[in-house]
Amino acid sequence: MADAYDNIISLMRRIGDRLDFNKKYPNEKMVERIAISDKIIRFKTIIGMDDGTIDVFQSYRVQHSETLGPYKGGIRLHPTVDISDIKALATLMTLKTSLVDIPFGGAKGGICVDPHKLTRTESERLIRKYTHRIINEIGPNVDIPAPDVNSGQREMAWMYDEYRKHREDARAVVTGKPVALGGSIGRKEATGAGVVTITLLAMKDLKITSPKVSIEGFGNVGVQAAIDLYKSGAAIVAVSDSRGCVENRGGLDIDALVEHKKKAKTVSGFLGGKPLVDILKCPCDVFIPCSLGHTVRKDNVERVSAKLIVEGANAPVSDEAERTLLDKGTVIIPDILANAGGVIVSYYEWVQNREGFYWKRDLVNSRLTEKLTEAYEKVKRYSVDNKVSMRESSYCLAMDKIASTTLARGVQ
Repeated sequence: MADAYDNIISLMRRIGDRLDFNKKYPNEKMVERIAISDKIIRFKTIIGMDDGTIDVFQSYRVQHSETLGPYKGGIRLHPTVDISDIKALATLMTLKTSLVDIPFGGAKGGICVDPHKLTRTESERLIRKYTHRIINEIGPNVDIPAPDVNSGQREMAWMYDEYRKHREDARAVVTGKPVALGGSIGRKEATGAGVVTITLLAMKDLKITSPKVSIEGFGNVGVQAAIDLYKSGAAIVAVSDSRGCVENRGGLDIDALVEHKKKAKTVSGFLGGKPLVDILKCPCDVFIPCSLGHTVRKDNVERVSAKLIVEGANAPVSDEAERTLLDKGTVIIPDILANAGGVIVSYYEWVQNREGFYWKRDLVNSRLTEKLTEAYEKVKRYSVDNKVSMRESSYCLAMDKIASTTLARGVQ
């Protein structure tokens, strides 16, 4: 994702020109006000390791925009995390919340660490120390963290518990918590479930029947997407994770693959499929990248055969690769629409925490489907009417809303 942030800002400037911001908002520097982050927090998190040594981890929290509401965004734990990544992800979150019409702004946090090399106690110390370092920057009405790559309910529980030691109003400070601590039913599955909702809508419009689907990344999002698509009757012909890839042209048994992944910690070695070196080479109708950013690039885009790409990950398709794919007629559903299910149900969790009244699964799921369907139809309509890609359509709608709200709020 080294150049993801530059790509996003470049696209935002192009969209500003398309929307004629200079004429519509003269002397307001609207694109700069939307694009530039409000605050960038960079610090070191120092913890004692189990063996008695000390280690230092580069840490970040970027608060991009609070124009539409409190900052909102996940905490990423990965050895490649850097400030460019976090700025890009925070900016995407601002656009995402605007597009799906929820009253949050955008933020993102990260720690440069390989969490798989930490013990449980080291992980807990790291998350608690990270939380303590940003204790004055987060809060239920200020900035609400959530899970991201390599963080989940466990880490959110630690953040919540650390925060509550210092603040009385703590329940809504993070989302993605365990249900026992006020988490919402359906939050863990929400991003993957949302990806499937959008995929089914797009396949219907493109008249893709009996689809063959490839899924890159078999973590929380990819697993849930595979389960739901498998139940819908789709053939999942290839799945990959960081340690390998398996293929079965007749369709993988996803229930068995999930069980294998739990035991082996990888899809490699699954007897219901054969090893595959590169998932992009697997012929398919639908490709769903659910791992990290820029996995489809200029140097490998020619391997992609899918008619439809649904971005379960953030920024998985580079700008150059997208131009090539669009020229081939490939439809790409952008990340700020495709993977918005997580932040939507995070909003529902926040609302439930504030109300002190909790919803049943059917209500969470129905409201998620309704919200995503509305957003998809809005983006599709704008795309057709204005003859632009689905990504450009999404950016136009998101930025136009942020701009009008920025103007209404005055100079901030």
